[in-house]
Amino acid sequence: MNIAVITSSPHKRGTSAYLADHFIRGAEEAGHTVFRFDAAFEDLHPCLGCDRCGSTGMCVHGDSMEKLLPHLTEAELVVFITPLYYFGMSAQLKTVIDRFYSVNYQLMGSGKQAMLLATAYDNNDWTFQALAFHYETVVKYLGWTDAGQLLAGGCGSRSAIEHSDFGRRAYEMGRSL
Repeated sequence: MNIAVITSSPHKRGTSAYLADHFIRGAEEAGHTVFRFDAAFEDLHPCLGCDRCGSTGMCVHGDSMEKLLPHLTEAELVVFITPLYYFGMSAQLKTVIDRFYSVNYQLMGSGKQAMLLATAYDNNDWTFQALAFHYETVVKYLGWTDAGQLLAGGCGSRSAIEHSDFGRRAYEMGRSL
């Protein structure tokens, strides 16, 4: 299976990077091909809503989305990995998703699966509600299937997540594909 993993934390050794590393290790051990796109370390620009991509097929930005898009359109599974910032996805991940517009019709109804892995400092029962709803809305709009969510609350530091079972759970999500 071709898997596109989109991470979005500006912390290279942060909590969501920890989940990404474990998920990818599990998926690769299961024999899957994984393309990792670390949005926070790429040259990305927000969608301008200019619709040039709709008329010419080319985005006005000649940025790192050109590196991601071929892997995104070929992927059978897209994994979104983000820290929770103000009860939503990071701006880096939101930028990437907004830029899906340029290949919207290739993505819609393509039979893809999606997963969400997220970390948060808080562990309240409502902490991830807005993020999960946004993710589920994007998945529904694209006609994809939700293949699972791992919402790692109470993980405000690397040591906190390392002492939890979330790394093992992320690994098992990847390994079980």
